[in-house]
Amino acid sequence: MEGIHIALAAEEVFHIGSIPITNTLIMSWVVVLLLVVAGSLIGRRAALMPGKAQVLVETVFVGAMEYIEDVLEDKKLARKFFPLLMTLFLFIFTANAIEFFPGIGSLGFFHGGDEFTPLLRSMNTDFNVTLALALISFLVIEITGVAILGFLKYGKKFVNVSSPLAFVVGLTELLSEVARLISFSFRLFGNIFAGEVLIVVTMAFLPGILPVPLMVFELFVGFIQAVVFALLTLFFIKVAIAEPH
Repeated sequence: MEGIHIALAAEEVFHIGSIPITNTLIMSWVVVLLLVVAGSLIGRRAALMPGKAQVLVETVFVGAMEYIEDVLEDKKLARKFFPLLMTLFLFIFTANAIEFFPGIGSLGFFHGGDEFTPLLRSMNTDFNVTLALALISFLVIEITGVAILGFLKYGKKFVNVSSPLAFVVGLTELLSEVARLISFSFRLFGNIFAGEVLIVVTMAFLPGILPVPLMVFELFVGFIQAVVFALLTLFFIKVAIAEPH
């Protein structure tokens, strides 16, 4: 039996000048292209008398918008953050949903003897990608807090010298802010990478029994992870704009 090869880091496919292009970066381009094409098709086919597909899409988007309004308790603010939150969800979920499509992970080339490099690899199995998404959410949360409350009032959540207890609480809040960046990136990366490893192992030992049910389960996990990432961003925005007390 051939050994199971699992690469933790994304593999380089080619270079543009001195910039390495990895298989997860190419995969992210594919995901963006799919979302642009899908959005264009849905937009062109939109009608005043919607069909079933349009009704389904509108119901999902309206429901998401109303939920964001309920959480933020501000319709104007909800409209500003709706595009970001939906983009995060769709970007992450689309990448997870096509993870097991034919060709992804199996099309590629050999180099250095028998070492195989896939042309496409699930982008959320690359920590660089999940860290970049986490940084986007982190910066949005912090910038929003400063923009809504003001620099001094927002900073008072983390630096408060009115009493020893307030100082300790503020320091704890500051550490929790930094911890969010780590938890955001590792949660998404860990779940998706672990799922891919599990599929690879089962395909090697039980190719005719477990892979398909596990793929369905991993599709569900991918959906949940996309929802969790978007919801945590929303909830932390709500916390960031709350008045310090």
